[in-house]
Amino acid sequence: MNGKQHEKAARIQKMKLPPVAPALAHRLPPGQVLTERFPILHEGDVPAYDMSTWTLRLFGAVEQEVTLTYDDVMALAQSKMVCDIHCVTRWSRFDNEWEGVRFRELLKLVNVSPDVKHVMIHADYDYDTNVPLADLLGDDILLAHAFGGEPLHAKHGWPLRLVVPHLYFWKSAKWIRGIEFMTEDRPGFWERNGFHNYADPFAEQRFSGEALPIPEDEWEKKEFD
Repeated sequence: MNGKQHEKAARIQKMKLPPVAPALAHRLPPGQVLTERFPILHEGDVPAYDMSTWTLRLFGAVEQEVTLTYDDVMALAQSKMVCDIHCVTRWSRFDNEWEGVRFRELLKLVNVSPDVKHVMIHADYDYDTNVPLADLLGDDILLAHAFGGEPLHAKHGWPLRLVVPHLYFWKSAKWIRGIEFMTEDRPGFWERNGFHNYADPFAEQRFSGEALPIPEDEWEKKEFD
């Protein structure tokens, strides 16, 4: 990291954030800005799918692999939940309504090895992110296909995205196509590129080492829904 990058990273750490109503302050992690917009951030192009051939593969340390069609996913028990979300680029959005399948429903479909402690989420195009299995078992962890009562916008991850609201939102991978159950952890795409392996927003676990030069207004320059 050069001198300018160090200076920018230090400025991010010290940036003055807009005030938040006291009644909501406990919901906003340190270093975050509250917005009502939904920024669109992702690597690569937005995938286009033929849903007659779309599949979700469950594999890894399981007795037998399972491949689900979209109809199979929609036939599973459906749930709704409302949560706050927090992006590492410093925006947070409160009270987001999602609908989909709780992650733990998938465990009813595969005989997972008792040694499994970690999961790798595989997504298009060539994206992956790692999450501890224990963090995927709560009521608010969804494979989401709808947002705000409508099908997910393609740019937000349709037909299926993961939602893990208690971790920075890069862990909530869009366009998921595979779920790999692992007995040992390994880093995903952003985790291999300097971001924190776990990513707790309230602990500001943004980076694995030196602060990376994320401009404080980066998210404001992106497309919004």
